[in-house]
Amino acid sequence: MSNFINNANWRYATKKFDSSKKVSKEDLATIKEAIRLSASSYGLQPYKVFIIENPELRAQLQPAAWGQSQIVDASHLIVFANITNIGEKEIDESLALTAKTRGLPADALKGYGDFMKSKITSLPEEERNTWTSKQTYLALGNLLNIASELKIDVTPMEGFEVAKLNEILGLEKLGLNASVLATIGYRHKDDATQNYAKVRKSNEELFINL
Repeated sequence: MSNFINNANWRYATKKFDSSKKVSKEDLATIKEAIRLSASSYGLQPYKVFIIENPELRAQLQPAAWGQSQIVDASHLIVFANITNIGEKEIDESLALTAKTRGLPADALKGYGDFMKSKITSLPEEERNTWTSKQTYLALGNLLNIASELKIDVTPMEGFEVAKLNEILGLEKLGLNASVLATIGYRHKDDATQNYAKVRKSNEELFINL
């Protein structure tokens, strides 16, 4: 069995973290790089990622996350925040970065840029916001996978009040919106959930071959 499958079987949504254990700077750097390298539509990475260690700030955020203990007990809280009302500015910035990275003249990407703009800016704002929010889940997937390889626990969390969390972090002023949260750290020995058998649909029930 591959290491990936072994790691996938090892991980679970941790309910109780050991607050005395912290993710090392080296492992956190690896996690950040895995998130940075995540796939995204057009390579735009239409989001920001907040890594919150400050205990006072996390205590403020906990009520907005339904009082869940992971928010304050985990080593770090990660907030994936999608860009709202994405438009030509963000596309032009991405094209400029591509041209610089690949040593291309800026006008070499004009046709591709016009194509992106025609597909993205023509969408209603609500649809654009839904689209950028979905992109954060690709980055979350990379976080889950690299963390399990490092034997670091992760709890992905959709259980929070978006408006309150946005207000506390001042996200709206930054043109951002909290899409999904994740807490990272190390499972507490008393977390009974780690002993539960993993429940997943069978291959026959899940997959449809055509």
